[in-house]
Amino acid sequence: MSHYKIIISLVMVTLLSSCTPQTKYLTTKEISSSDYDYTIEFPVSRYPETADHIKKAIEAGESAICTIDRNGAEENRDQSLQGIPTKKGYDRDEWPMAMCAEGGQGADIQYVTPKDNRGAGSWVGNKLENYPNGTRVLFIVDGVTNKNKVEITEKPEQNDNIIYKNCTDVRNRGKSPLLEDQSGYSLKLDKDGDGIACE
Repeated sequence: MSHYKIIISLVMVTLLSSCTPQTKYLTTKEISSSDYDYTIEFPVSRYPETADHIKKAIEAGESAICTIDRNGAEENRDQSLQGIPTKKGYDRDEWPMAMCAEGGQGADIQYVTPKDNRGAGSWVGNKLENYPNGTRVLFIVDGVTNKNKVEITEKPEQNDNIIYKNCTDVRNRGKSPLLEDQSGYSLKLDKDGDGIACE
């Protein structure tokens, strides 16, 4: 191929890439209380790997706000993980999460140990279960989103009187793994006493 054709090809690639629409999310400094409906304070010390991923992804420009879209989760997951190889002993963690409208193609992916990633996923799922699709939730992560500068909002009331017969019951209801601060947790379900039942 001649130098002339190579130059033309490079120019075309540059022009096409510059025409691709880029999603711009609010930076944490630009977020105001009108941009979200609720907040969730992520437990950094409990799930440090996932927290580190969320922090780095937001710092790199990903959204700190998750607009819940459970119906689009499967498609978002397929898009975000496309071309990302699996790695033995690790999960592929996505930020924004697949259940967020902001997720999908272009989401930030990081390898995280299964215990940390799945525990975090279960914790987030429990915290958001009473929010309908379309709810905008601001994730507060120490060091990224300054919780002193945002309006902390409470989550809707939930039923704290859930009793599960066994881990099969937990799994059938889609609540596995179950964390010690979640409704229905009991030591009888947590055989090794590590605070995570029905792993």
